[in-house]
Amino acid sequence: MLKASERQILSELERDALVLDVGGGAQPFRRADWVIDIMEYGHRGLYGDPPAPELERFGPATWVTRDICLREPWPFEDRQFDFAICSHTLEDVRDPIYVCDEMIRVARAGYVEVPSRLEEQSYGFQGPWTGWGHHRWLIDLDEDELTFVFKHHVVERDGDHFTPEFHAALSSEQRVHRLWWEGGFRYGERVFLEGAGLDAYLQDFVTAQAPGSTPPVGRRTRFKRPRGPSAQADPRQ
Repeated sequence: MLKASERQILSELERDALVLDVGGGAQPFRRADWVIDIMEYGHRGLYGDPPAPELERFGPATWVTRDICLREPWPFEDRQFDFAICSHTLEDVRDPIYVCDEMIRVARAGYVEVPSRLEEQSYGFQGPWTGWGHHRWLIDLDEDELTFVFKHHVVERDGDHFTPEFHAALSSEQRVHRLWWEGGFRYGERVFLEGAGLDAYLQDFVTAQAPGSTPPVGRRTRFKRPRGPSAQADPRQ
């Protein structure tokens, strides 16, 4: 998670706000009261700071170990949480649509952070391939809508990705999409049935960008306890 976003969350959450970290097992957000992740509590902190129980608000009793994509409701009540954090998880999982469904059901507001296409369509920063090798999705952000596109192997073709030099010039902010949501947000999968459509989707984005480009940023509102029904999923086929 970007440090600026972490600071904003910590500064705006009320002391008694109930917080859920969705998929944060490898680097759990210490302010979270609950965590739901496929990793077990004892394995937390794989990529982040070492476990520090004295600094963590969650504990073994509020750590739910499960597959968050399993199409069964998470073990939480509707709107149980004041705030949900889902940082660098949706691009990893097989069913981000269901994760968004449940996140909006159980929380009143939240923060989502995912890699931008500037990052995910860049070649060579992790190895001799495009983007992160374990990521399943390219993700677009338009206002309060996340759109997921399966990361086809054709992204390895010349013209479908950026150079390592392009990636090296990106700022930390350009490498991610940030969505602050309240009450709900829109989301769906975009499916290309024709190769020409996918080709244009990949190539036109690369052609249109320059090292100084900035990806769109979702609504950034001060956190407050929201009211009203959640937004409905808006899948695009």
